[in-house]
Amino acid sequence: MTLQRTALEKIRLNPFDIFSKEWGLLTVGSAESYNTMTIAWGQFGFMWNKNVITVVVRPQRYTFEFIEKHPRFTVSFFGDKMRDALKLCGSKSGRDINKIAEAGLTPRVSEEGIFFEEASLVFCAETIYKSRSEYESFTNKNIPDEIYPKRDYHHWYTGEITTVLTSNES
Repeated sequence: MTLQRTALEKIRLNPFDIFSKEWGLLTVGSAESYNTMTIAWGQFGFMWNKNVITVVVRPQRYTFEFIEKHPRFTVSFFGDKMRDALKLCGSKSGRDINKIAEAGLTPRVSEEGIFFEEASLVFCAETIYKSRSEYESFTNKNIPDEIYPKRDYHHWYTGEITTVLTSNES
């Protein structure tokens, strides 16, 4: 399968399903050192006159160290395939194992970022805004009480989408 550049305007997806049902792999780092993690929460939109993707990462995740240091990130989506790989990348830490190898993924390093050959859709982005969730900002206090009992709030990273890649099978 070959990934090729595609105009963002040609992409048709359900932004509600792609994260919550398909999941994606957030990948950050450099050619020498990088990490990936499965994500099921995120957003697409148009903000500050830019097409953006927003991802969230808790500070205890290994990927957090990378996204704090590197301005570029990718989110790879696989459709219905690779579910076991996504489960592994969401449940194991790159601190402990080479989960990319264990998941059978083929990384590709480019100037746009690091992504996976098995993906059917990849968004490459450059971080333009970051923030941290805070208890005081929630108007519905049930959310932080339920989702963050340890108060380990997500950090938000909004990236301008710089490149979209699709497979010749999508």
